Amino acid sequence: MQSSSNLFPVALLSAERRGDLSEDVYRIKAGNAADPSVELAVTRLGLADQEQPQGVPVILLHGSFSNRRFWYSPKGIGLGAYLARAGFDVWIAEMRGHGLSPRNQQWQRNCVADYARDDLPVIGAFVREQSGQAPHWIGHSLGGTTLAAALGGGFLGEQLVASVALFGTQVSRRYWPLKVPPLVWGAKLILKRWGQISGPRFKRGPEDEPLGLAFESLRWHGLFGRFGDTRNDWWAGLAQVSTPLLAVAGTGDAQDPVWACRKLYEQWGGACKQFLRLGREEGFEAFGHVDMLVSKAAQVQVWPLVERWLREPALAVHAATAQDRPLAVN
Repeated sequence: MQSSSNLFPVALLSAERRGDLSEDVYRIKAGNAADPSVELAVTRLGLADQEQPQGVPVILLHGSFSNRRFWYSPKGIGLGAYLARAGFDVWIAEMRGHGLSPRNQQWQRNCVADYARDDLPVIGAFVREQSGQAPHWIGHSLGGTTLAAALGGGFLGEQLVASVALFGTQVSRRYWPLKVPPLVWGAKLILKRWGQISGPRFKRGPEDEPLGLAFESLRWHGLFGRFGDTRNDWWAGLAQVSTPLLAVAGTGDAQDPVWACRKLYEQWGGACKQFLRLGREEGFEAFGHVDMLVSKAAQVQVWPLVERWLREPALAVHAATAQDRPLAVN
């Protein structure tokens, strides 16, 4: 594997021009995980006419059943492409077995603890090495949950994080049937028969998810469960995190409701943080779980807010902020 890094083996898989954007795809094989076969794909987006990206680095993390196309479509549409055109140095990571990241040997056992402990620190270190700056991070759904776990667990040092934006991210929603041990045992038996959780089969997205994620979630939401691994309480650790935070929730999001997203926001330590509710009362559409970032309305109402936050995390963003920067809707 030809290395593009002094930290660990990294291969440059492709370097292409996509219209007005440049697209470089790297594959990292750090060998730091319990499963040494883990390889992670990271796509770098920039302006095609720039010899070297010069903007502030931003790392985008997709949610479950998804991949890099959540942020950057084949037609060059998405928040990732928007931020690249706004001058940011955009990096789109794909979790194990998603998109261009191959399935590792122990793929079925993958869980948030693995992503948070082993993968995000490697991605952050590589981006910092390549850009020379601490990156900003944006996570949607499970991507945001993984970010929260990495910071709350102390796996992702704050020297690798300039700010964090979480969209549709929570860990407090109660599933009362999972408090009953016999029901949990039955759920585990069913999951083992499936072998994996199919995104296409259940119409959740283009990717499959490993059973490890499901078993981990059952433990979090079970009797006496908590957001953490067997050794660390990530929820308690979040109170010690001072990284600037933007937490965003949609009033139409039934999967990760506003109240639960706010609870995570309130647990976050530090004074530089903001909670943004996307609803009609605030001047937005009643955004749901996916369309808060992937929709025509999001292009106009949400993406400019993200750009403003990345440029000035200390300033409040609201519906009127989107009017400050003209945006051509694709």
